Amino acid sequence: MSKILVTGAAGFIGFHLARRLLADGHQVTGFDNLNDYYDVTLKESRLRILTDLEGFSFVRGALEDRSAVEGLFATVDFDYIVNLGAQAGVRYSLQNPHAYIESNISGFLNIIECCRHSSVKHLVYASSSSVYGANATVPFSEHHSADHPVSLYAATKKSNELIAHTYAHLFAIPVTGLRFFTVYGPWGRPDMAYFSFTKAILEGRPINVFNHGRMQRDFTYIDDIIEGVVRVMNHIPAADPSWNAATPDPATSTAPYRVYNIGNHQPVELGRFIEVLEESLGRKAIKNFLPMQPGEVLVTCADVSDLAEAVGFRPSTSIEDGIACFVEWYREYYG
Repeated sequence: MSKILVTGAAGFIGFHLARRLLADGHQVTGFDNLNDYYDVTLKESRLRILTDLEGFSFVRGALEDRSAVEGLFATVDFDYIVNLGAQAGVRYSLQNPHAYIESNISGFLNIIECCRHSSVKHLVYASSSSVYGANATVPFSEHHSADHPVSLYAATKKSNELIAHTYAHLFAIPVTGLRFFTVYGPWGRPDMAYFSFTKAILEGRPINVFNHGRMQRDFTYIDDIIEGVVRVMNHIPAADPSWNAATPDPATSTAPYRVYNIGNHQPVELGRFIEVLEESLGRKAIKNFLPMQPGEVLVTCADVSDLAEAVGFRPSTSIEDGIACFVEWYREYYG
């Protein structure tokens, strides 16, 4: 049994991860500020399920609150940290940029600084496929450059990777960043397209389909994400002896640092994704076609060969199966 801190535990991925870790017999401390970026009652529902499980404790607080984070580390000697707490959303970063700097950069610094002064075995943190930004080479590989983000959200996630490498280099803290690709599934985020589409279709309202549905996304089912996170958490990175400063590899280092993609590696056009959703709901969508939005990219596709080689796993859940599970949960939860 390990003592594990999961930040963002009331969030979509954090909730699923905490539940899995508890089922595996670990002691989990959840940390979350339950902000109102989306429906707080959904976060509270997730949290109620966790608090009923043996081995779970919860602390309410914000990552950017340095004293709160330091107080958390002062009370428990954590074995592992999984930092999933962050201000999410590409489009919202155009409206409220300060929230991203405070939570995603200042908050991350507070977490990794506390790791520096503790005996944490491994810090795993959520990065994002959005860091690839203007990179047009697909599939996206961790060994490609990711130096041209096209949204502030992406820039903060790339900043996390840079800070993580610095701390791994200076203080030998084992750190692994996980670039998630369009995560979906039961208990998901209402601000995500598949969730808002479902609500609108069932209510007979039109849905906004950007770039006329011709964007492609590497939709990754939540159970696949969680399996990847758990395996990576137990795979502590070490220095890469073959790393060459003359031809530096962005994915590895002479420090205990690593970055992995976690995606379904089978991009699906948004139009097809909507068709699958319509089939599961038994209703047709009223589509309002719109141009591409600022900060969005045309295609995301994950190269997961490094993940498969390191931990023996690659996501494989089809959108047909994943959407069916989401719709079943949605109908049950919302009646």
